[in-house]
Amino acid sequence: MRTLGILGGLGPMATAYFLQLLTQMTDAATDQEHMEILLYNKPSIPDRTGYITGKRKRSPVGDMVGVGKKLKEMGADILAIPCITAHFFHQELEKEIGLPIIHAIEETAFYLEEEKAVRVGILATDGTIQSGLFQNALKQRGICPVIPDIGSQKSLMEIIYQEIKAGKEVNMSLFYRIVEELFNQGAEVILLACTELSLIKRDYNLPTGCLDVMEVLARKAVQSCNRVREEYARLIVRG
Repeated sequence: MRTLGILGGLGPMATAYFLQLLTQMTDAATDQEHMEILLYNKPSIPDRTGYITGKRKRSPVGDMVGVGKKLKEMGADILAIPCITAHFFHQELEKEIGLPIIHAIEETAFYLEEEKAVRVGILATDGTIQSGLFQNALKQRGICPVIPDIGSQKSLMEIIYQEIKAGKEVNMSLFYRIVEELFNQGAEVILLACTELSLIKRDYNLPTGCLDVMEVLARKAVQSCNRVREEYARLIVRG
C-alpha cells in the first residue's frame, strides 16, 4: 500500500474536507485497512490566483516545492493537492519535488470522456479560468467547455473569497443562478472546479448534473493507494 502525501492549506477547510472524503471513499472495515496519509498544512503559501492573474508578485511555487520535498522525506510515495488552481504549476512541482502528483484536471477530463459528456460548464477561480487548464483538457477530448460571463465570474469569485474562504454564509440563491446560467448555455455537467466550492456540495443540495472535482481527486488518490467503495463509482449528481 502506497503512502499518500497531501500538500494542504490551500485553503484549510477544503483540505480538512479532502481528508474526510479520502476516509469516506476508502473500502475499509477496520482502522488498519485505511491507507497511510501524510498531511502538511501550510496556509501561508501565497495566493495562486493572485499570482497567475498578475495581482500578486510572489510565486507560490517555492513554498509548495518545499512542502512537497518534506512530504517526500517523510515517506510519501504520491502527492495530492486539494487546490485546483495550484495545478497550473503541476509540471514544475512534479519535476522539482521528484514525486508523481495526481492531476485533478486531467482525471476529471478523463472521467467526463468516459461519461460521454459533450458540453461542460466550469465554475472556478479567475486563475483557473484564465489559465485555460480545464478548457484545454476538455477540448483535447472533444468536449466543449462553457464558462460564466464576466458578471457571473465576478460574483463567483466573491462567493469563493469573501464568503467560503472567510467562513461566512454562502449566498446560495446567487450560486444557483450562476449554475442555471451555465445550464441555459447548454451545459450537461457543471464542474465545481475549485475546492472551496466542494464545501457547497458538502453542505447544500446541488442540481442534477453537478460534478465535484475534489471528489474526482479524492477517488483517484484512494485508487492509487487503496480500494474505493462501490458507491463512488459514479460522481455526477443524479436526480
